[in-house]
Amino acid sequence: METDRIRLRLYLVVFTVLLFVGITGFMFIENLSLVDSIYFSVVTMATVGYGDIYPQSPVGKILALILIVGGVGTFLGVVASINDIFLKRREESFRRQKLHTVTGLFFSELGTSLLRQFTQLDPKLDALHQILKVSNEWKDKDFNKAKKSLEEHQHIIDSRRGDLLKMREYLQNRANFLLGILENPILQEHGNFADLLRAIFHLRDELLNRVDLSEMPDADRQHLEGDIVRIYNLLVIEWLSHMHYLKDNYGYLFSLALRVNPFDPDASPVVGNS
Repeated sequence: METDRIRLRLYLVVFTVLLFVGITGFMFIENLSLVDSIYFSVVTMATVGYGDIYPQSPVGKILALILIVGGVGTFLGVVASINDIFLKRREESFRRQKLHTVTGLFFSELGTSLLRQFTQLDPKLDALHQILKVSNEWKDKDFNKAKKSLEEHQHIIDSRRGDLLKMREYLQNRANFLLGILENPILQEHGNFADLLRAIFHLRDELLNRVDLSEMPDADRQHLEGDIVRIYNLLVIEWLSHMHYLKDNYGYLFSLALRVNPFDPDASPVVGNS
């Protein structure tokens, strides 16, 4: 997209220079008025050529030839570049919709529940709740502020506060879903999400390769907690980004996501009385 914008700028610069030269040249060489010079230069460069105005002098004809050769290609380049930008912008919009559809499926089937399990292990959940207390009143600035606060927030996991065996069984039961979503080609364009899925697979493998999760050396427990923190960091950022997208595009999906906010201890999918 950026390459297309640079190309468009170059075409516009060349087009503007040629147009200025044509207007100035026809005014002084052919003694045309400003309006007639602008008119003749534009119709020449746009290949319209009505024939109502044409150069009389040899120098004017040479100038017209320069505008035809240089201007026509430049004019078509400007039109083509603008068309490419609009098409790619549309393709980017469709790509983002597909990506967020996959992301929404991930959180519906696994992500939100996994976050809820992680929050049970988080001794600093109150601080995180204050950062991620998303509401219908949130604007872009609120999401950006929350994202910045998350980047400064240090996630801490205490695995003794939860049930690692339950987490292992949960991830094992979701193995086919994880594999299927990881194979989705749209995720190859979203490196952070692919990294998140790989980190989840790694935690699953770590848990499956331990026979007894109730009695572990402190070093081993800290190792697992580090794996969970890696996922926690990525998952929280993806959750916030997904909430932002839902807020801007799908109000009814955002409403449910608010009611099952994994960072809100009082969250409930049941709609209460106002």
